[in-house]
Amino acid sequence: MSYYFSKVLNDSFEDAIDKVTRGLKEEGFGILTEIDVKETFKKKLDVNFRKYRILGACNPEMAHKAISEESKIGTMLPCNVIVQETEEGKTEIAAVDPVASMSAVGNKELGDIAGEVRSKLKSVIERLA
Repeated sequence: MSYYFSKVLNDSFEDAIDKVTRGLKEEGFGILTEIDVKETFKKKLDVNFRKYRILGACNPEMAHKAISEESKIGTMLPCNVIVQETEEGKTEIAAVDPVASMSAVGNKELGDIAGEVRSKLKSVIERLA
């Protein structure tokens, strides 16, 4: 089982971030965190790295259900979505598969919630063009 799903776009890096952010919003997600990996690696390690951003996406309704069902599941939230520059000059967007990441918990109700979140995230990725 893959732990993510992805799509490669011909869009610029910033346009891809805008598109995925809008798509997430349409599915009820907001961005709680944004980590600029390129900037962090440069600042902390003095390493040059490609454009790579981690978006911490959260759907409050789904998060509430999950935390109500499994109090420690917050350790696996938010759902990460990455936007990265490829070697070919394109932009790849990938989202975590919450079913894969939460399968270790062994809670059927949580699995059902993860399935709903998977469906929403997968829809966002599939609609990107």
